[in-house]
Amino acid sequence: MNISNKIKENLEQRRSIHEEDDFGLEKNWTELTTILSTSEDETINYLNNCSKEDVLLISSVFDDVSEKIQSRKFISCLRELDKKFPDLKLTFFIDDAESYIEN
Repeated sequence: MNISNKIKENLEQRRSIHEEDDFGLEKNWTELTTILSTSEDETINYLNNCSKEDVLLISSVFDDVSEKIQSRKFISCLRELDKKFPDLKLTFFIDDAESYIEN
């Protein structure tokens, strides 16, 4: 299964988890972080082409992915998403994700 399909499957699972199910959310976020950290290029490609709703769900792990992949290219992609979907107000999450990149 390619990364795109794994992301879609994970996000479908996420949509079915109740907001108060902390364990379920944490498990889902951990799995999503692992998937998104597998291939920077495939992740960026997915993000550039996914829906606004998917970006919103994925934004919860921007910082964890950034910490794992240590990529300015990933942050640039997130900044473009912020321009594309300004109503999501992603700037804080992106700034936080950027802070995890080591110099």
